[in-house]
Amino acid sequence: MRLEFVGEGPALLVRDEIRVLAVADLHLGIESDMARHGMHFRSRSKERMERLEACIRKKKPDLLVLLGDIKHNVPVTSRQEYIELPEAVSRLRALVPVRVFPGNHDTGIGRFFSEEEILPREGGIIDGTGYIHGHTYPAPELAGRLIISGHHHPMVNLQDEVGCSLRSAAYLHVPLEESCIGFSKGGEGGRSRVLFMPAFNELTGYDIRKTVQDPFSPLSRCMKTREAEVYLTDGTYIGPLSVLEEHGRDREA
Repeated sequence: MRLEFVGEGPALLVRDEIRVLAVADLHLGIESDMARHGMHFRSRSKERMERLEACIRKKKPDLLVLLGDIKHNVPVTSRQEYIELPEAVSRLRALVPVRVFPGNHDTGIGRFFSEEEILPREGGIIDGTGYIHGHTYPAPELAGRLIISGHHHPMVNLQDEVGCSLRSAAYLHVPLEESCIGFSKGGEGGRSRVLFMPAFNELTGYDIRKTVQDPFSPLSRCMKTREAEVYLTDGTYIGPLSVLEEHGRDREA
């Protein structure tokens, strides 16, 4: 199994017997929710979908896996989502078969996808790799595998000694405590580990250090943080999580 970071997304191409393109957290319809809170943006769904379609055409996957939170508004479906989602889904289907692991924002998503396209919220295995949105406990069969997860919107904030700063979506790769997550030891592939994907939606992001300090999901509560590694969306290796923690302490000093 080989991973290819698609920085234009962000998206992840997983290559084994087949080519799987994974994308997390589109959050289509986020603009209507932001408007209710006094922040008014025109809808960027068209640009988002064009970016995703470009990734599909460039990487030519056999399957597109959407790791949940395709829509944004909960518990209802907004007018914006009713208008935009049918066309968005139709355009994706015209390019590649689609599978969805629903997220916590995906109430009512069955209106837009077929029954066979929607997979369990607890995750599943496709071509040897585990996939899940990430807000629930993972299914037992994901034990001992790499689990690719959405939900956490990882982002890094870095600043050098002269004040130049970088704020970027990022990936967080980290082993899991088997007993904490409810896995039996000695799973199919050895150690259970998770790769948290950045959100495809450019308006969302959550500092990785905050996720570590105040975890908000079963997966993030069961991380072996001392072994965590951070990558930018193009695959650039930032280093172990300790690098970000030391950087944060230096800024606060």
